[in-house]
Formats: sequence, structure tokens, C-alpha cells
Amino acid sequence: MFALLTSLAVAVGCLAVAAGTVGTLGGADDPDDAGESDDTENADDSGDPESVDDPDDAGAYDYVVAQDGSGDYETIQAAIDGAKSFPPERIRILVRDGVYDEKVEVHAWNPDITLVGESAEGTVITHDDHFERIDRGRNSTFFTYTLKVRGNDFRARDLTVENSAGPVGQAVALHVDADRAVFENCRFLGHQDTIYAAGEGACQYFSDCYVEGTTDFIFGGATAVFEDCRVHSKADSYVTAASTPADEPFGFVFLDCELTADPDVSEVYLGRPWRNHARTAFIRTWMDSHVRSDGWHNWSRPDAEATVEYAEFDSRGPGAEGERVSWATALTEDEAAQYSKANVLGSASGGEWWDWEE
Repeated sequence: MFALLTSLAVAVGCLAVAAGTVGTLGGADDPDDAGESDDTENADDSGDPESVDDPDDAGAYDYVVAQDGSGDYETIQAAIDGAKSFPPERIRILVRDGVYDEKVEVHAWNPDITLVGESAEGTVITHDDHFERIDRGRNSTFFTYTLKVRGNDFRARDLTVENSAGPVGQAVALHVDADRAVFENCRFLGHQDTIYAAGEGACQYFSDCYVEGTTDFIFGGATAVFEDCRVHSKADSYVTAASTPADEPFGFVFLDCELTADPDVSEVYLGRPWRNHARTAFIRTWMDSHVRSDGWHNWSRPDAEATVEYAEFDSRGPGAEGERVSWATALTEDEAAQYSKANVLGSASGGEWWDWEE
């Protein structure tokens, strides 16, 4: 009888070991999970939507970045690198106030990332690369970014992105070629080429943002809507330089924005074509006196006048006065309706992806 009980005990023990082995192997299927714990007892399972993206509630975030070491990471790049690739659910990262001097990239394998700063003025990502410093030939501009976003469905709120190189030529603050990227209450600071909105076929949305610069400080080939934004010129130059692909119906669209300038700035064009099918529209935009009466420039390429689409509707303020170039379009009310956010950014499959609420 004793021998029989002993045999049964050994068999049960072997089954337990086997079950444990199967469980271990099952958890090793995903290489991203190596070294990650599954502490379900301590997980924040709060379903309260009011806590999402609230900087006062660190528990609403997957990671917290704080320079003083009180968070999960001390740099923004470390938090992004620590995020699961192609995650099944959105990853939220809270960035505490501080000046983060780093060059940050949200990789293509990091979609569905949300970055929320503690405050728009106090959470600053800054770096000072510029064309001459990069020194990689004619395309050096594209390496000068402070923040580069390649992962689709990216969202950012309440932070500043700055290129601090100064007036030294091309120096990008934000380089975004992700699709369905959203920026809300953010500040983009720089001089030439502050925002590079790129990605053929990509759509991006900027809401309640502040953008400043000197020359072509919003440029690129993406379809991008700027709504309720302040766009501030720091030199007599050009605001936009779109390179819209020929088969895209919309390029840069400004809805209910405000164009302002430094006190000594008085000769600013709304845009010039980086490529010949540039499309840019200002809808219900208030323009200060720094905006030139002719409005648009052909970049010394008269042939571009026949292919660009530069349009305005209900422009207001002293910068709206005067006669625009003959090859620009003054939209009717019905035509302007085609520039609604839903029409420019919408898609049958994506829905109203620009809405922050999740």
C-alpha cells in the first residue's frame, strides 16, 4: 500500500511539472514578452473614462517619464523603446514637466502611442540639430528633427517640441510621416522648417496648437488639418511649402486659425509650392497685417501657377485685405464646405479617428 501511495505522489508531481512547463512555453510565444511580468493583481483595471489622459492620475498611464527618477523612465526615448511593438491596445505615456534634451523617434513598430505632457509650457522636448551640423549632403534636412513620428495612430497632448538651433537654416522640430496622427494643445518652436508633415497618403490633425517659424515652417506632402491653431511668423518669408502629391485632393487645410507675427515682420506669404501640385487652403482664418496682399508666391516657377491649388474662404483681419494673385482661388460657401474636417480627413474605415476620446 505504501508503495502504491508513493507512486501516485510521484505521478501527480510529474503532472504538475509538466503543466508548469506547458505554461512557460505558452508564455514564450511572443518575443516581446521576454522579461515582462503579468501582475494582474496590481493592474489598474479602472474603467473610469475621466481618468484617461489625466496628468494628475499616473495610474491612467502605462509608463511615467520623470527626470528625477520618480517614474518608470527618465527619458522619453527609453519609454518608447520599452513599449511593446504592435500592441493590442493603446499605450499611454505621461511625461512629467522638465526640459528633455533628446532626439526622439516613435518607430513604425510603435503604433498607438499616446504622449501626454504634464503641461504644454512645462514639458519640453528639445534638440538643436540643423542642416550644416548633420552634414549629410542635400537631404540633411530630414535628419534634423527633434521628434520624429513614424508609428501610425500617434497622439500627443500638452507638450512642446522645439528645435533650438536658432536661425541657422533648415532645422526641423517635428517630423511626422505617420497616418492618423493627432496633436492637441501642443507647441512647436523653431525657425526654418519647424513642422515637416510628410507621408504620401498620410493624414494628420493639429488642434489648438501653436506653431512658430521663419521660412516654410509648415512643409511637406501630407494631408494635414490645423484647427483653432495660432501660426506665428518670426521673419519676412513664407508660412507653408506644401508638396502635395498630384493625386491627393487636399494638402494643408487651416480651419478657424490665427496668423500672427513678431512686431518687425511685415512681408509674409501664405505659401509657396515645394512641388508643383501644392494644395493649401485657409478657411475662416484671421490674418494680421504681416500677410502680403498678393498672398502667394510661385517659388520662381511660373509653370506651377497652373497646377497648384491655393484657396481662401472668409479670411479676416488686415492681412485679408487687398487683391490676391490671379492664380489663387476665392472659394464660394459651397466650395468651402468641401474643406470640412470630416471631408478632408475622413475615411469609411477609419471613422472620426481625430477625436481624442478613446
